[in-house]
Amino acid sequence: MGILNATPDSFSDGGMHLNAAEAAARARMMAAQGAAIIDIGAESTRPGARPVDEEVEIGRLGPVLAALRDSPPGAPISVDTRRAAVAALALDAGAVMVNDITGGADPAMLPLVAERGAGICLMHMQGEPGTMQDDPRYGDVVDEVLAFLVSRMDAAVRAGVPEDVIVLDPGIGFGKTAGHNRALLAGLPAIAALGRPVLVGVSRKGVIGALTGREVGDRLAGSIGAGLAAVGRGASVLRVHDVAETVDALRAFTAAGGGE
Repeated sequence: MGILNATPDSFSDGGMHLNAAEAAARARMMAAQGAAIIDIGAESTRPGARPVDEEVEIGRLGPVLAALRDSPPGAPISVDTRRAAVAALALDAGAVMVNDITGGADPAMLPLVAERGAGICLMHMQGEPGTMQDDPRYGDVVDEVLAFLVSRMDAAVRAGVPEDVIVLDPGIGFGKTAGHNRALLAGLPAIAALGRPVLVGVSRKGVIGALTGREVGDRLAGSIGAGLAAVGRGASVLRVHDVAETVDALRAFTAAGGGE
């Protein structure tokens, strides 16, 4: 899953894809590099980020979706949003999946996904982006994240979303310390045992900085290493900034028997 942030303030590529034509070109490039899906977001959810109004999110996202409809990228589109109204706009414009960091907290989100026949990724987050890293605490982070994902998957199914279009995301870096993140990566087999594809996003995140001592722009090797470890423990989807390099790493990892 290639990341495309149409935001001015995302932690890694904020401000780089605000122009619709440039964003569309980036989406096409990631598809050509091997991305199986392009994930487009118009609201930063980095630690400390402030929420934006729905109208602002739509204003950023709409032109990018229009540009991609006029010139399709060659890969399916996912929309990274927690608002049902924004998801509806994206699905109308051809998106096939909603990537929701709140696990479908908007009361209208799960019914919308069911009605439209879309896929959905349900993610765990403790708190809100603006404050989630202030003092995250868990008794057992794996057990608590697992229980949350089970409850949100059950809610989605009750709303009419077929289980076979649900993806689960433990939410690395969303209301977790470095220790919590490491525990979740080690505990991925328990989440994968739920029988749904597991999405993991570690690309350039703070957990990689904590492990390597590298700044955001120098975290490629660490991101790939953690991503391959996640795949080896049951992850099915890696959400990444660096598509070409990750695709090469995955091909070599698979050819060498990784994950067996």
